[in-house]
Order: sequence, then C-alpha cells, then structure tokens
Amino acid sequence: PNEGILTNVLGTRNVADSCVAHKVAVMVLISSDKAVNPTNIMGASKRIAESYCQALGLTLAVGGDAEHTRMVTVRFGHVLASSGSVVPLFQRQIASGGPVTVTDPNVSRFFMTTHEAVQLVLQASALGARGKGGEIFVLDMGSPVLIKDLASQMIRLAGLKPDKDIEIIY
Repeated sequence: PNEGILTNVLGTRNVADSCVAHKVAVMVLISSDKAVNPTNIMGASKRIAESYCQALGLTLAVGGDAEHTRMVTVRFGHVLASSGSVVPLFQRQIASGGPVTVTDPNVSRFFMTTHEAVQLVLQASALGARGKGGEIFVLDMGSPVLIKDLASQMIRLAGLKPDKDIEIIY
C-alpha cells in the first residue's frame, strides 16, 4: 500500500510538476477504471493522482499562457500481458495445480490488449493537445468481464475442468 501511494500520488506529482517546469506540451496520466469508485489503495491513489493533474491542468489553463502544459488523464481497465495482469498469475496457479484465487465472485474488469491501450493513450494525447487541460478521458473499453469467468475459461483452455481439476477460491 505504501509503495502504491508513493508511486501513484507522489510520483505523479513529481512528473506533472517536472512537465510544467520543462514546458512539456501534453502530459498524459494513465489511470484506471478503479479510480471511478475507489475501493482499494490502487483506486484511491489513482483518483488522488487524477485530482492533482486535473487541478493543475485547470489552474494552468486559466493562467493565460496559451503554451501551458496540458494535463490529461485517460482511464482504462486491465491490460492483458502487462506487468500487473492477472493472466500470468492465473497461468502460474493453474500450472501448479491450483487453486486459482479470485478476490470476489462479482468482480469484473474491462480487458484490452497492449495495442489497444497504446491507441487510447495516443488518442488522449491528441485530444488533450487540442483542449485546455485538466480533462479526464474515459474511452470505450467494451464490456466488462467477470474475473471468475476468465479464471474458468483459462482452466478450460488448459484442458482441465473448473472446480473439479482446479479449484477456484474467493
């Protein structure tokens, strides 16, 4: 939790302030759909980072300098194969014979590929360059997927049966 706060809150503040000091045209904060209604440290720390960038961006916009740094935020869901992806964790748990651990049977996430995530960041950057700054973009991520369904599908893809060969625990 401490590292999450240090990275997401203080790290974002440091990067944002540095962008302003060095007259960067657009800074894009990559946030999470978890920031919408935060229920954990990740969501809460991302929401604080968003608030800082939004406030800074709006403050710069009213400052009168047409060349100010535009602060924009893009929110998206789970990026498959990223360092924080649940997929490699599930793969390791399945390979070791289980169980597969899911936080809650009702948890769902939006999923996208790295390519789709990069496109969203570039889109946010282009939109931000035309705006005043301080915008938060929530771009189309499709439909959410229940994590328990992902776990079951991954078990089946491994040639096994969920809750028979590999247990899913919550």
